Amino acid sequence: MATYTLPELPYDYAALAPVISPEIIELHHDKHHAAYVKGANDTLEQLAEARDKDQWGSINGLEKNLAFHLSGHILHSIYWHNMTGDGGGEPLDKDGVGELADAVAESFGSFAKFKAQLTKASATTQGSGWGVLAYEPVSGRLIVEQIYDHQGNVGQGSVPILVFDAWEHAFYLQYKNQKVDFIEAMWQVVNWQDVAKRYTSAKQRANTLLLAP
Repeated sequence: MATYTLPELPYDYAALAPVISPEIIELHHDKHHAAYVKGANDTLEQLAEARDKDQWGSINGLEKNLAFHLSGHILHSIYWHNMTGDGGGEPLDKDGVGELADAVAESFGSFAKFKAQLTKASATTQGSGWGVLAYEPVSGRLIVEQIYDHQGNVGQGSVPILVFDAWEHAFYLQYKNQKVDFIEAMWQVVNWQDVAKRYTSAKQRANTLLLAP
């Protein structure tokens, strides 16, 4: 029995058009995300075999592979729900996401400053990677992170609540090499209701992180 499974999309392939084409959504979910799920499950099996045989010559590569594929699976699972065809704009109190809006303003100075930072972080991630808005439980504030190859520049314990996929497979068929144009367009489909729920959930779980005195 596989440990990880590919989640179903919460909408059809055409739901995010014209920002993201149906062809990209289909390939991205059915091929790329599925490959991360398979990679995570395969790596777990290889680690189990290593334990059974007490053979650890490949441990560094296996641990790196597990982190890579598992992060890919988790980030993509968030990514699909972070978007909606009825999204965009900014989080506002009148839409029931005032707590998130206040947190963004407190952490970054304003929504405009936050938007600029996440846009730049996403568009300039070295090689392949992600721009991420995360809840950082030690300070209780929101931070922007860059995740390159699914694994870098991440604060330990931070919880991603909004993710922008900046890998070429997320946009190249439609935007060619214009990553910045894709990131700018992404703001039109952000599902602030989903982001707000993730923010509330992350805050509620923050006290589970063991902190040094």
